[in-house]
Amino acid sequence: MKVGDLLRETALRFRGARLHFGHGTGNARDEASWLIGHVIGIHPGEVHLHLRHTISAPDARRIRRLSERRIRERIPLAYLLHEAWLDGRTFYVDPRVIVPRSYLSELLRDRLRPWVCGPVRRVLDLCTGSGCLAVLAALAFPRAQIDASDLSVAALNVARLNVKRYRLQQRIRLIRSDLFCALSEERYDLILTNPPYVDARTMRRLPKEYRYEPRSALAAGKDGLDFVRRILDAAAAHLSPQGLLVCEVGDSRRALERSFPRLPFTWPETSEPDACVFVLDRENL
Repeated sequence: MKVGDLLRETALRFRGARLHFGHGTGNARDEASWLIGHVIGIHPGEVHLHLRHTISAPDARRIRRLSERRIRERIPLAYLLHEAWLDGRTFYVDPRVIVPRSYLSELLRDRLRPWVCGPVRRVLDLCTGSGCLAVLAALAFPRAQIDASDLSVAALNVARLNVKRYRLQQRIRLIRSDLFCALSEERYDLILTNPPYVDARTMRRLPKEYRYEPRSALAAGKDGLDFVRRILDAAAAHLSPQGLLVCEVGDSRRALERSFPRLPFTWPETSEPDACVFVLDRENL
């Protein structure tokens, strides 16, 4: 069987099953490309260059078995493959952490210019989960030391795998902390955070795929701001004089602006208009 034939077959099955996409892909064809690329050892974005190549029978069987589980159980493909992609880099994931999809990665690609102008020596990745943003921050700011914190020991164990994968053990320190509680004396030039921000109404309506993710990494109270409020209350005390807080809030942007009408949030553009990441400097917190 050719790659192109199996790609069409798999995408058709995914489309017919009415799967929900949002854990690394946005449609059935991209999801099928990711699955096939993973099994045959090709970057998902390059599968279309190999459509005439022949897939071995064992690989074809494995692809069909995985696609069947994806359809039958509605498990996010990232968990089936133990692989997530963020900004062109792969990370290990399993159900101990949410699947990485933060738009903060796009801002890190450009080192958060123009908001970051001076040297960045210390960075905090708050609510690190899989550690992907800590890794991307370390790569974006090669002279910085990174603290990556999370309340979940299970999540930190996954983050440790990704830190080791990128050989960043000397620059990324993993810390168990309920937000800033274990960081009382620490100060940072940059605080990055993708905290839980899903409101109660949305939590009740989540597609089945999202219910495989840790609820504690998604749910954030009635208006989705339980964690963001705590972060805004405490962040200034942990920032250097010119420090920045960069926080993703997703669909909770309107609730945030209603709750904090005096804060001068800046909303950088990303590839997704509804991504909603804000920037605040220490002076305005």
